[in-house]
Amino acid sequence: MRLTSFTDYGFRALMRMAGAPGRSFSTKELAEEFEISRHHLTKIIQKLSTEGIVETRRGGGGGARLACDPAQIKLGHIVRILEEGQALVQCFDPADRRCTLLPGCRLRAELAAAEAAFLAQLDRRTLADISFPAMSK
Repeated sequence: MRLTSFTDYGFRALMRMAGAPGRSFSTKELAEEFEISRHHLTKIIQKLSTEGIVETRRGGGGGARLACDPAQIKLGHIVRILEEGQALVQCFDPADRRCTLLPGCRLRAELAAAEAAFLAQLDRRTLADISFPAMSK
């Protein structure tokens, strides 16, 4: 399974926030630290804010910070939020369930089980388990 850059960058930002609980981070600061697109990161932070994972504040002293204890945020939950709408394979996409192998395809059930196992493993760990402080350059 390959996660999108949306999820990859989201994890980076959240891991950094979890490493400094209570501190606010600007998207500029995080984008520079991880050498990622600030524009892309802004969209990710907005999504995480909408879902209640982070809270944001504009202006001086503003930025984004975790909305709750990182020990309460399951990694699988983050993946489900950030990968929403990203089907593992075409036949899992609710908008386009075409499959030229149906009704005889046995791969779909195996992929569904693998995806469930992947998320179940991530649900065993929290953001606190993977947090880290500032990177030194």
